[in-house]
Amino acid sequence: MVNMTLSVPEGLHNEMEVHSEIKWSDVARQAFEKKVKELHWMDKVLTKSTLTEKDAEEIGHKIKHEVRKRFS
Repeated sequence: MVNMTLSVPEGLHNEMEVHSEIKWSDVARQAFEKKVKELHWMDKVLTKSTLTEKDAEEIGHKIKHEVRKRFS
């Protein structure tokens, strides 16, 4: 297994120290595994997509516009 060094903000580190019973390396490893699975799924979906980058931007703008209307 490979070792990694992570930097976290001091405040977060202080909070983590309060719960020293937690194996924080396991928490980080699980988060990495989850993210990698999500990325693999996204890659698989995107390889079948016919949307262009321009299409995706237009959809994004429409969604943002509708969200602004709803919460204004």
